Amino acid sequence: MKFKFGKIEEEIITRKDFSLKKARKFLSNETICVLGYGVQGPGQALNLRDNEFNVIVGQRKNSKSWDNALKDGWIENKTLFSIEEGVEKSTIIMFLLSDAGQIAVWPKIKQYFSSGKGLYFSHGFGLTFKKKTKIYTPKNIDIFLVAPKGSGTSLRRLFKEGKGLNSSYAINQDYTGKAKKRALSIGMGIGSAFLFETTFKKEVYSDLTGERGSLMGAIQGLFSAQYKILRENGHSPSEAFNETVEELTQSLMPLIAEKGMDWMYENCSTTAQRGALDWWKTFRDINIPIFINLYKEVSSGREAEKTILSNSKKNYRKNLKKELKEIKESELWKTGKIVRKLRP
Repeated sequence: MKFKFGKIEEEIITRKDFSLKKARKFLSNETICVLGYGVQGPGQALNLRDNEFNVIVGQRKNSKSWDNALKDGWIENKTLFSIEEGVEKSTIIMFLLSDAGQIAVWPKIKQYFSSGKGLYFSHGFGLTFKKKTKIYTPKNIDIFLVAPKGSGTSLRRLFKEGKGLNSSYAINQDYTGKAKKRALSIGMGIGSAFLFETTFKKEVYSDLTGERGSLMGAIQGLFSAQYKILRENGHSPSEAFNETVEELTQSLMPLIAEKGMDWMYENCSTTAQRGALDWWKTFRDINIPIFINLYKEVSSGREAEKTILSNSKKNYRKNLKKELKEIKESELWKTGKIVRKLRP
């Protein structure tokens, strides 16, 4: 279905355009293997299973993720296998290991990709930066991507509520002539609300920019800065947290998601309205140079290189705990923990 976004027309694939029934029928003779059971794996695998697709899980044995898969009802040697066995037994491999995990595992599984198999990603990192990841794929397979615009936890939660996350899709290599239908079928199977087209490169550039920007990095920086200034000017922790985080996440963001920012501006007090209208361009203009630099770092591959080098260090997990501890033990998020408990 064609939609116009301003002056740009895009094709959006909705559930009416490509139904779940059609998706199931198209993949009825395929065996899908979800590799990895960490961040995206569980949500996508469980949604496919609940939607009655023929799906198995490939995971490293005797790991925490293996145990989690067993708890979720996957059965060893029936629907749960080692990574190598999973690849060998399936016709479509959903490569949902972490970026670092993909780099480590690829040399062990590439031999199992026989002609006509499908290789699925939910992130363009591995192939876009293949000179760094060394993920060089065969010429005689389909390679495609579906990237839900949210966490695996959100994908599963919204699926169980009868809703869905929007997802992008991309075709990197169409060997069989059915790569797009394979992608759309799995996209609907995992619970996408709708699908919009991209490329592997654009997906990873936008994703890395978003994660470092408005989705996580910038928003934590903004929270931290506003909370700090309020506290330094004598406001209590509870007042500073409520004005910085709680009101935004619990009241405003759900309304913005439902009705848009323009509606929010029209439906707040005239004092808030005037202030927001006067200040938003100041924040935009201050941040544009930061985002220009961020996008350059992403598109040049330097951010990918930093990520690969950092994640490959033996002490990465130990250092990560220290970095997360700094956030967790800050007054801002200690206050948040108490406030969340007070919610009715």
